[in-house]
Amino acid sequence: MKILVVDEMHECLLPLLHNLGAEVSYQPTFGKKDAEQVIHQYEGLLIRSKFFIDSAFLDLATSLKFIGRAGAGLDLIDLEACKERGVEVFGANEANKVAVAEHLLGMILMLFNKLNTSPQEIRNDQWLREKNRGEELMGKTVGIIGYGHNGSTAAARFAAFGCRVLAYDKYKRGFGSAEIEEVDLETIFTEADVFSFHVPLTEETRKWADSAFFSKFRKPIYFCNVARGEIMVQEALIQALENGKVKGACLDVLENEKITALTDKGRKEFEYLRAHPRVILSPHVAGWTIESYRKINEVLCEKIKTLYKL
Repeated sequence: MKILVVDEMHECLLPLLHNLGAEVSYQPTFGKKDAEQVIHQYEGLLIRSKFFIDSAFLDLATSLKFIGRAGAGLDLIDLEACKERGVEVFGANEANKVAVAEHLLGMILMLFNKLNTSPQEIRNDQWLREKNRGEELMGKTVGIIGYGHNGSTAAARFAAFGCRVLAYDKYKRGFGSAEIEEVDLETIFTEADVFSFHVPLTEETRKWADSAFFSKFRKPIYFCNVARGEIMVQEALIQALENGKVKGACLDVLENEKITALTDKGRKEFEYLRAHPRVILSPHVAGWTIESYRKINEVLCEKIKTLYKL
């Protein structure tokens, strides 16, 4: 099989693909136009997030059998168009589930213990013990929406910290256990102290966390999003921070992550979040660890192996 790779991947990828008998063209500098010129030659395409794969691109990919996404989420691929053309699509969601869960726990522990602000205070010769009194995660009720690879792995970590964990998934049933309570949305809105999204970006989830969403929580919450930024309406989150519905936020993703090209409104929102002492930001790296970088390739190659029954 001939496979085109258009993003930078861990160096282990080429040996893994060669062991499957594949002929690989590794082109990490390719843009969409470059790929369009040659895609008709390839059965497989491996991509991270370089460009959107639409019907026009697929029309040129006359030999394409599969697309492997080197990461979690398939929102940059027209899945319906792939289905119509018989192109198999798969991601590597399970490869970064530990990375995402650990990053999320790190962010919430940082927020609870004011580790985003106190180190700088000390560097400025301020030794403010009472101001930096922490809050314990143990005993908190954590609400999780989405119980796939990332949601279930995060849930297990919260449970290990002594949290009561509530989980809801519209498309799954029967996953509850002694440590994880399978509940409806209303229970999460009523009882959660900490809330975390673990759902893909779809037309159903886009802008889900709007003003009406935040108003449904009975108690003030800590809000976490390590999924996709477009799931939340940034303006609504800011309003919730201002009116006390949200006590603090951990955000690995933003509604618009092209921070050098924001509108005036987007820039004001970003500046607000960046300056807020109870908001922890990271640059969409929750699933991007040294270990997950390698695991992503291993998962993709296993799925290619399964697809071709090798």
